[in-house]
Amino acid sequence: QSLMLAKAKEEWDQEIVDKQAEKERYLSERITPLHTSGLSLSQLQDLCRELHEKVEIVDEERYDIEAKCNHNTREIKDLKIKVLDLRGKFKRPPLRRVRVSADAMLRALLGSKHKVSMDLRANLKSVKKEDTEKERPVEVGDWRKNVEAMSGMEGRKKMFDAAKSPTGQ
Repeated sequence: QSLMLAKAKEEWDQEIVDKQAEKERYLSERITPLHTSGLSLSQLQDLCRELHEKVEIVDEERYDIEAKCNHNTREIKDLKIKVLDLRGKFKRPPLRRVRVSADAMLRALLGSKHKVSMDLRANLKSVKKEDTEKERPVEVGDWRKNVEAMSGMEGRKKMFDAAKSPTGQ
């Protein structure tokens, strides 16, 4: 165990040294040294303006990245809350279908003190079933004969006479 701890400490120290060297290398590539000696006042002012513009650009990028990071952090928090809500703290039992009469339901709602009986079928009207099929017998015949008989003026006259005769009597 002590050997493992010693090896881990050495690797950690080496990792810190490597990170520092990488940082120095990156900064030396990106940042050029400033030579301000021998420059006139107007040249120094121009250099300051250029540096100020670069600082503004970097600051805008930093702000945009920070805003995205904050937005993502808030979204992660909201999603974690949703996951916790969906998972729930308690296991929900499966629901079973329960048949309860109207009286039992009223007793459960109103309490055992109230004795209310509700007979829903007592107030229903009784309805007589009528056979509509018996009243209207359906005539089944050859439809071709009917079409031939009703074609032409004779057929129309027969229809007219047939329509008049039941109402005239």
